[in-house]
Amino acid sequence: MTKGRFITFEGGDGSGKTTQLQLTVTWLKSQGKDVLQTFEPGDTPLGKEIRRLLLSGEYTPVPASELLLFLADRAQHVEQVIKPALAAGKWVICDRYTDSTLAYQLAGRKLEATRILGDMLVWAEQGLTPNKTIWLDLPVEDAAKRMASREAEGEVANRLDHEKMAFHKAVYQAFSGIQKNASQRVKRIDARRDIAQVQSDIQVVLKSL
Repeated sequence: MTKGRFITFEGGDGSGKTTQLQLTVTWLKSQGKDVLQTFEPGDTPLGKEIRRLLLSGEYTPVPASELLLFLADRAQHVEQVIKPALAAGKWVICDRYTDSTLAYQLAGRKLEATRILGDMLVWAEQGLTPNKTIWLDLPVEDAAKRMASREAEGEVANRLDHEKMAFHKAVYQAFSGIQKNASQRVKRIDARRDIAQVQSDIQVVLKSL
């Protein structure tokens, strides 16, 4: 049985997810928590290579291959990073997890959510479901404006960032459906507001733990 707490951050690109995650880590540490900040894909030695294959755009995997690469990264990540940290009593704060796979690879890529795929997602998790998931809800149109502004300032976008609007709308709808079906675990945070307001709401959610 795990001793720590497992918190995941989810949302579309441009939602402020990484900023809010980092602010949350700082806040938790100020509360005396032992915190591990991590992310998917790519936070293991093997995962770094998987991330390069997935996001660099050098080779474009077909949807089934993309899904399997994400699951391979997750299995490695859970075994090498998340499980040991939780066993040591740490709060693990993770940038993306299974909900992103459901939204991007199944809904975005229009892969049929078969029982076999569901079993594979659970298998890659190795029994680790987040205690809480923060979903930063930002409408697709607002997210696109933010991403365009960032690229204009020199930020390098990855292959998934450049997908068509229909793809990102499917991802958004999937996140919305996940939140409605798992409302006790997945907490919706309105990401249209300023950084301080968003962070305040996140802290309220995590204080319940």
